[in-house]
Amino acid sequence: MHNILSSLGLCMRSGNLISGDFSVTEAVRKHNAQLVIVAEDASDNTKKKFTNLCSHYQVPLYVWCSKEQLGHAIGKEFRASIAIVDQGFSDMIRRQLDKE
Repeated sequence: MHNILSSLGLCMRSGNLISGDFSVTEAVRKHNAQLVIVAEDASDNTKKKFTNLCSHYQVPLYVWCSKEQLGHAIGKEFRASIAIVDQGFSDMIRRQLDKE
């Protein structure tokens, strides 16, 4: 888990991570998002919205960790959803998530 959170922080600092409901939705719609992560404790409505959206646009989606952990990893308060917009970071983080 720590590796993934570190990778998300690195991704944020390099400008390849988008956070927040509206921004993530836009990234998916504009085909910029390579990977979307939604917090386990996000509302059912949020999870359903991103599940449907990512399914439609064929973007990999993971429901993982808490809003607090996601936010903390990228230097923010709480974050229910984030999108990775770089293919390299996306592949690396997906490999780490698949190991968990």
